[in-house]
Amino acid sequence: MIFYFSGTGNSEWIARQVAAYQNEKLISIADEMIDLNNTFQYTLGESEMIGFVFPVYSWAPPAIVKEFIKKICFTNYNSHYCFFICSCGDEAGLTLKIMHEVIRMKEWEWKAAFSVIMPNNYVSLPGFDTDPKELEKKKLDDSVGDVQRINGLLESRTEYYFDCKKGSFAFLKSRIINPLFNKYQVTSKPFYATDDCISCGLCEKHCPMHNVKVDEKPVWGDNCTSCLACYHICPRHAIHYGKATLKKHQYFHPEHKRY
Repeated sequence: MIFYFSGTGNSEWIARQVAAYQNEKLISIADEMIDLNNTFQYTLGESEMIGFVFPVYSWAPPAIVKEFIKKICFTNYNSHYCFFICSCGDEAGLTLKIMHEVIRMKEWEWKAAFSVIMPNNYVSLPGFDTDPKELEKKKLDDSVGDVQRINGLLESRTEYYFDCKKGSFAFLKSRIINPLFNKYQVTSKPFYATDDCISCGLCEKHCPMHNVKVDEKPVWGDNCTSCLACYHICPRHAIHYGKATLKKHQYFHPEHKRY
């Protein structure tokens, strides 16, 4: 059973590769969280593994992933193999430590954890942009081998294998900058669409939280995770996040179905 959250397709691509290779069911965390009738209880097969795949947001797991893990319950958990994979542009910060903290009150434990370097998509702050095309291609090419290696380790149920790229100044980034990011950047208020908008509806279709509705132009609700899928999917580059995204670039995983 593989749970995933993804905005621009990086983590979804990883999750699909793992689910297919391991013959595991794939479940969208966003879909589960917006289902008002969800009991968050899941029944595992005898040899079924438990996996979580998600992007790193500002050097930490997204709030929606942490909230989801706190809510869920496995009705027949019996030391099932549990792991997570995080995608990141360069570094995961203290994601591993934070994920250990998230499950501290639960009866299960991480058996393995990995980070996979993927193309950058964070553009809503000054100084941040997508990768140059050459670097984007290299990261995508390298990610294929990285996921193959991870699948081999998961197949053999390798235990206590933790390979998350921490990076430099991890405490500062994950413990100080990340809370500020969650407080001030995880909001839909700065989003707007210019007159270049053609009302194609792709932003509405690709918002994982179903938080965008198009009525001539897109309108954003209050259930935003700042995944930036709406910005990156726009074929006319008509969506922006305040002034921060002006003259910046777009990225969506090439294997993600856009239309």
